[in-house]
Amino acid sequence: MDFDLLVHEAWPAYEQRTHDGWILRYAGGVTKRANSVLALGRPADLAGAIEAAEAFYAEKGQRSVFSVGVGAMPGLDDELAARGYGVVDPTVIMVGGGGPEPVHRVRVEERPWPEWLETWWAVDGRYAEGVAAAERICEGVPALYAAVEEDGRAVAVGRGVPQGETLGIYCMATLPRARRRGLARSVLRALVRRGGARSAYLVTTAPNEAAQALYRSEGFEVRARYHYRVR
Repeated sequence: MDFDLLVHEAWPAYEQRTHDGWILRYAGGVTKRANSVLALGRPADLAGAIEAAEAFYAEKGQRSVFSVGVGAMPGLDDELAARGYGVVDPTVIMVGGGGPEPVHRVRVEERPWPEWLETWWAVDGRYAEGVAAAERICEGVPALYAAVEEDGRAVAVGRGVPQGETLGIYCMATLPRARRRGLARSVLRALVRRGGARSAYLVTTAPNEAAQALYRSEGFEVRARYHYRVR
């Protein structure tokens, strides 16, 4: 699987510009995934491509961010390091699929509803504002939105993006008071079953060993890695 493109397509920046084979992505500064350079292939002029990316983000008032994954050209990471870019958010991509039925009742819709967004943003929102931009990113492609609800409130949520023979799992989040009860496990199972794909993949930060242990217990294993270079 081409994980660089799968992640790019499942979490689409609403503004994109191409330069010499690279995709410069911007979505209001919300998440590095949608506000970074997808540096696929080898540009004819590496220095020129880097400078074009830096100019693009300077126009937006943003720091320059490069996503460095399996499809990045050899030597790009070293070149960015030499230019003063630091490594941020090392990430693992895990692949699995199948599994038993959810233990809990899971609501699944084709659009995010207000309580779903509220819960996801309460856990994963790293910005004082930006939920509107995040919702716009989510709705940029068809997706499934799942939640375990208690007393009318979503307490554990996730998002599944059908992508041909695979399903991308994103936005997995559980409110602190609802953790350690298997709710995230039920959300994951519901998305995989409803998605109906032959396999599924998900991304999580490399230091998040608890999440990786959960996903591994559901049959997911690390298949690829990527990180960001930021200056």
